[in-house]
Amino acid sequence: MRTVTVSEKYAGKRIDRVLMDIFPHAPASAIYKALRKKDIKANGVRIKDNYIVNAGDKLDIFISDNILNGVPLDEGTVINKGFTVVYEDKNILIVNKEQGIPVHPDREQTNGTLIEFVQDYLAQKGEYSPGSPQSFPPALCHRLDRNTGGLVIIAKNNESLKILLAKIKNKEIRKYYQCLVKGKMEKEHAELRAFLTKDEKKSKVFISGKKTKDSQEIITKYRVLSYENDIDVSRLEIELVTGRTHQIRAHMAYIGHPVIGDGKYGTNAINRPLRAKIQALWAYKIRFDFKKDAGILNYLNGKQFEVKPEFKLLLDKN
Repeated sequence: MRTVTVSEKYAGKRIDRVLMDIFPHAPASAIYKALRKKDIKANGVRIKDNYIVNAGDKLDIFISDNILNGVPLDEGTVINKGFTVVYEDKNILIVNKEQGIPVHPDREQTNGTLIEFVQDYLAQKGEYSPGSPQSFPPALCHRLDRNTGGLVIIAKNNESLKILLAKIKNKEIRKYYQCLVKGKMEKEHAELRAFLTKDEKKSKVFISGKKTKDSQEIITKYRVLSYENDIDVSRLEIELVTGRTHQIRAHMAYIGHPVIGDGKYGTNAINRPLRAKIQALWAYKIRFDFKKDAGILNYLNGKQFEVKPEFKLLLDKN
């Protein structure tokens, strides 16, 4: 435990911001966890993360000194939350994100995100110092939906970030997904084309066969990996030619094969019998396919990283 008295300069500020300023090397997730568990007291009273501090407040902080000081852990003892490391070097980190975790803060959740957990991981290793303006904050190179699990690339320095963003934009980094969908596909493989319109108010997209003023073209490639006749479910590999919001889920539902467990574009009539409570969709493979010079990342050209999807479906036999 650590006890501090709040100075005048912090008066009127939120407790989480105050603690992160006083303890710049402490992982943000540890501070928020302590606040959620009410392990922080102000003047003897347990407080929440929206508490506004006053000058002279006595804060009792029930977090170990090692965590507050950001002491790097020994090799092999770093504890990850929300992801596992698939590949790592001095320039990039590739992680396998768990389902249910947003990649970055959004209007529903401001902490407990993938990027926060990655920052904590690198801080524990001594590779990132949150309190230092000279320390590059690890950056996401692309996104995944909260309930989609799988591979995410994170840049460890600004040069790598610029290269990776350009390569993704130029389609020189190919991303593949696996999903379970209802029904047997009409073809073993196909390239699907349609038009997608976003509805920001409903946080949903709509698919049409005709182009409209506000729509964007979407192209989705798939091939069938297997078919489970007894539960009428197909396992697909999907490659996104275009990468629009909710593209896979919405496009598959549009052609009559919704992703199993998808509560937004699927139906309970399909999901309930399969006891599927979360979408069976996983970003499972990434291939670096550079056509032009990639600077300090040239060594990644031709490399491929793959993980096994962890579908939370009781009847998934694979």
